[in-house]
Amino acid sequence: MHNVGIVVESLDNAISFFKEIGLKLEGRMMVEGEWAGRVTGLGNQSVEIAMMVTPDGHSRLELSRFLTPHTIADHRAAPVNALGYLRIMFRVDNLDELLHRLTKLGAKLVGEVVQCEDVYRLCYIRNHEGLLIGLAEQLGNRN
Repeated sequence: MHNVGIVVESLDNAISFFKEIGLKLEGRMMVEGEWAGRVTGLGNQSVEIAMMVTPDGHSRLELSRFLTPHTIADHRAAPVNALGYLRIMFRVDNLDELLHRLTKLGAKLVGEVVQCEDVYRLCYIRNHEGLLIGLAEQLGNRN
């Protein structure tokens, strides 16, 4: 897999949020014109994108802010059991400390932080734009 794409309202705020989780900004650019719309089926489009990379360098998150055409649907309020793409999950260190930092950026805990046996501590949050994000802190020395 090369990347996962997420459409956001504020590219700057999304970059800041995902940097807090540990991703690094790899690049930022405009993607414009009819050629891009032939891929997406949207026709002539103007999209600002930012590519974020995970600390291990293996996975990427493509953040997109559409200038034209405007977004026409919003799936952010869909519950966890909705059909389709749902959430992205990150393995993190020190979940409690990260939650404290993300709360300052507008994130809200969806349910509770739970422990799955002696393997992970897990939770879902919604970030400042309502995107559903999973966080998992690995316990012990398992890989």
